[in-house]
Order: sequence, then structure tokens, then C-alpha cells
Amino acid sequence: MMGNPSSTTTSVNGFYSILSRGLDDLDRAFAAHNFMSIQFFQRVISSLRSFHSHLNILVQKLHLPVGEKWLDEYMDESSRLWEACHVLKSGISAMENYYSAGTNIVSSLDGYYNLNPQISRQVIRAIIGCRREIVGLEEENKNLVETRIQALSLRLDENISVEPKFINGFNGFRGVLHAMKNVSSLLLMILLSGLVYCWPKSSFFHGGHDGQAGFGSGFMAATSRLRQRVAAELNRIDGQPGIFMYEFRKAKAATEELKVELERVLEYEGGGEEIQEKVESLKSWFGALRCGTESVVGQLDDFFDEIVEGRKKLLDMCTHK
Repeated sequence: MMGNPSSTTTSVNGFYSILSRGLDDLDRAFAAHNFMSIQFFQRVISSLRSFHSHLNILVQKLHLPVGEKWLDEYMDESSRLWEACHVLKSGISAMENYYSAGTNIVSSLDGYYNLNPQISRQVIRAIIGCRREIVGLEEENKNLVETRIQALSLRLDENISVEPKFINGFNGFRGVLHAMKNVSSLLLMILLSGLVYCWPKSSFFHGGHDGQAGFGSGFMAATSRLRQRVAAELNRIDGQPGIFMYEFRKAKAATEELKVELERVLEYEGGGEEIQEKVESLKSWFGALRCGTESVVGQLDDFFDEIVEGRKKLLDMCTHK
């Protein structure tokens, strides 16, 4: 997405420019895709991985002193990233029972053009069971976010010192790590809000952070723009807390539409083409949900490998020095 990391990450200012361009790309991607869609989340994860890769390459070029605090600070931040991504993976993986239940509903109706009352009632009961899966999934994910994410302090840090002494500490490393921490917090919160659990009125998205002039101001402005765009869309939806992934919401709506149609068939004793249309819609959305979540899990697994490799390289670099 941003070219060969080794050819572009040549300076601290270059890293800030990479963050700015990457965030602007995400801002455009946000407008181009359905709100909280799998395609957008895949772009977010790709950007997070790319920024992490650029950071690791830059750190190796900064000629940092061995045995100093910078390594501990890097390890703390990469551990935070690792833990947050594991919460993401846990939340997404928990969705398997839901889309399996949806797939079973589709299978039970596939090919039926003349439904009898018994089959209709069986499917309606299965849909009610699917609803219970949603309630359990969202409650489980809510607890996951409350117990594990809040401790990670995913926030845009407005109060940290931006004095040159801080920003330029360890040849600019401290400023770069602070920038990465802010950007990764935003991207992780976007991912968690769509894939795991979201409170639409969350203070994270509705804060008044406009960036610090003079400190990588381009990337700070880009961070603020993306956050404000997400906040505006959350305001527009004005929904209840829960899982906001587009494909999840569409599968949920398609299930309810099928239930309404089945109840109509029971009441008026008829139906066929309309039922099949609803079944095909349900099949399509649950298929998109399954494929999309599996793809995101694959991306996260690759990112875990990259985090481990980055930590190992820096440790080896210090050891060899």
C-alpha cells in the first residue's frame, strides 16, 4: 500500500510523513466503503502493519544506545499492540457460532418452494435461537472490552509533553513512538468498535483533540480528521451499543426479514418466491460474514508474527552491539 518500507523510511520526519499519507488514504477508504465494512477493516489492519514495519526499520537506523530506556518503551508499546490484537481476534473468533447458526437456517430452507407450517415454525425457532446467539456474543464481547481493553489505555494522548527535549529524545525515537502510539490507538479503537463491541457515544471518538502544532502536525491533523469522520458516522447511525460491522448488521437484518416473511406464510398459507429471495439474501450476507472474518483473523495472525520478529530484531541488534 505504501511501497517498500526499507526504501521510504529514512528519517524521523519521513516517518511522520508516512503516517500522514497512510491516514489520509484510510480517510478516503472510509468514504469509499460501507461504514464499518470488512473491506475497510482489512485496509485498517494493513495500515497498522505497514506503520509497524516502518517503525521497526527506522528504529534500526537511529543508532540508539544499548541498555537504555528506549528499548523498554518499545517493548511496552509492542506488548500493548499484541494484547489489543489478541482481544480483536478473540472477539472475531467468537462470531463463529453465530454465522454457523445462520448457515444452518439457510440450509434448512434451501430448495423449499412450498413451505408447510411445520417447517416454517422450525425455522422461526431457529431464527429465535440465532437472536440468542447475538445477545450472548455481544455480552461476551462487551465483557472482553471492559476487562482487557480498558487496562491498555487506548487513547489519543493530548497532555503529554511536546517539548523538543521529549520529542527529540533518543535521536527522535520518543517522538516517533508517541506518534505510533496515538495512531495505533485510533486504528485499534476503530477495529474494536466494528469487530468486537462499540459504544457509539464513546468519549474516544468524541473528544476535542485537534493535534499539537509543531509536533508532526500533518499526521496529528490526519489523525483528527479520521477520528472525526468515524464520530460523525456514529452520530448519524445513533444506534445502540453492540457490534457495528456492516456485514454483521446486514446478516442480522436479513434474518429478521426472513422471519417476517415466514410468519406471513404461516398466517396466509402461501409463499415461495419471496421466501427464496430472503433465503438468498441471508445466504449471501452470512457467506460474506464468514469469509470476511476469516480473512481478518488471517491478517491478525500474520501481524502477530511480525510483532514477534520486530521485537527479536531489536533485541538481537542490542545484543550484537
